[in-house]
Amino acid sequence: MYISLSDILIVIKKIIDISLVWFIFYFILKNIKNNVKLSLIFKGLVVVILLKIASDAFGFITVGYLLDYIIQWGPVALIIIFQPEIRTILEQLGRNQLLGRHKTLTVDEREHLVYEIINAIDYLRKERIGALIVIERDISLGNYIDKAKKLYADLSSDLLISIFYEGNPLHDGGVIIQGDRITCAGAVFPTSSSPKINTRLGTRHRAAVGLSEETDAICLVVSEETGRVSIALKGELLYNLTLDDVRMMLIDELRPKQDIGFEEDEEVSEEDAYEENR
Repeated sequence: MYISLSDILIVIKKIIDISLVWFIFYFILKNIKNNVKLSLIFKGLVVVILLKIASDAFGFITVGYLLDYIIQWGPVALIIIFQPEIRTILEQLGRNQLLGRHKTLTVDEREHLVYEIINAIDYLRKERIGALIVIERDISLGNYIDKAKKLYADLSSDLLISIFYEGNPLHDGGVIIQGDRITCAGAVFPTSSSPKINTRLGTRHRAAVGLSEETDAICLVVSEETGRVSIALKGELLYNLTLDDVRMMLIDELRPKQDIGFEEDEEVSEEDAYEENR
């Protein structure tokens, strides 16, 4: 059987075409998973589509008629209602780098990161000094870094404490950590309007939850009024945590995905290294 060069080129084009479609769907689903608001929109669209299929199957004329209007005008309504969120999401997609932004931290580097953050949080909570510490992961925080005060300094508990000291002009904003370095201070984040947040909690907690709704960042908060420590992850606020809770969560969340198979052994080694540094 004779295969011409044109046949080979057609096959290659089809493979590239299918690969691009697969990559686009993967990229979209990955960002939907990491963004709480985007995932809610996606779930709502899925519900509408399922209802439309069910109404057509069972002959629900009135429901189908209403769903037709929703499907026809829904995209316009979503653009109008969620315009700020969509703009933020598109900015994040544009800033994301496809092959990762930072080197993968070694066990020693992650242990050092956790050790310095825990030491800083311990001091801040005892002195009732408010703080908001954000650790960037897969989704870039470049748009917030651009508007903050750049530092690019080695991470240390002393530097974190001095940033949030009341006399420091940057103490009201948040600190962003990339890898094992403090990138900026005085960062301002969007505040969440979620009704799940206790009304007694202040701007720092709402900013932490708001950022965690839009990114996969780890947001640590120290309350100025009570000294209690909280962590915001994926739109949820874990309130009034102990230092051991915070340490274990950081170790778990900072562990590279490829290390899942060695999770138990690595956790023991990181705990041992942390205890040796104490």
